[in-house]
Amino acid sequence: MTGPNFESFLSAYKKLQEAGKNFVAVTMVKQIGSAPQDVGAKALISLEGLEFGTVGGGKVEAAAIKEAQRMIREDHKNHFVDWNLQKDIGMTCGGVVSFFFELHKSQNPFHIAVFGAGHIAQEFVRMLLFLDCQVTCFDQREEWISRLPSSPKLKTVVTDRLSDEVAKLPENSYVTLMTMGHSSDLPVLVEVMKNRRRFSYVGNVGSDQKRKRLESDLLAAGVSEGLLKDFHCPMGETFGGNNPAEISFSIVAQILRTRDSILNSKN
Repeated sequence: MTGPNFESFLSAYKKLQEAGKNFVAVTMVKQIGSAPQDVGAKALISLEGLEFGTVGGGKVEAAAIKEAQRMIREDHKNHFVDWNLQKDIGMTCGGVVSFFFELHKSQNPFHIAVFGAGHIAQEFVRMLLFLDCQVTCFDQREEWISRLPSSPKLKTVVTDRLSDEVAKLPENSYVTLMTMGHSSDLPVLVEVMKNRRRFSYVGNVGSDQKRKRLESDLLAAGVSEGLLKDFHCPMGETFGGNNPAEISFSIVAQILRTRDSILNSKN
């Protein structure tokens, strides 16, 4: 791969790195007989599927995607594969191809989930994008999600089923809740607290009175009493006023303090 194609590959490679994704670079290194691509063909594959390029399309590419995603899930070492396109892949052409699978792991595991895209989230997300982190923002309202800035660090999800997204969050995520109100916060918080050990931080925007209501509702939803104190509400440090920018500053400060405490405990 040379010229503009290689420049496009490098650009796609860099974007995946900036987005904090784990991905696999697949390169065709040998070809015997008939094959759907030439030696040197490249593809970039993440858990979400084919991100760039092609190593042949159809069944052979589907097999390459499956193998690359297995590597990512199992943290498998780099390796070569030799596939007989007829016997191993089920294609009519009888060639043999060899691929090199190279895993590229994100060097940025610091992930922040933001449930809600309203006034506080608009300020909060913008502040987070100055940090070395990845952010995912969820909301039911497309019109609020669309107001967020475009960034390779930011993923946005529009869904009416916010609580269903909790199970998809990366391990050790920092989870923040700032949705439209108690009725939309609670189902998400219930799912988060039932899986509290998966997350490094859990916080909910609110007041002392709201915390009491949340604790009562969490207990009624089956959350262990021992976990009722294990989330921040009111979320954020105690400094600052009640406007969205100052609230956001206080939340960022609390998250960074929590992150640093976790890192220091590992040293």
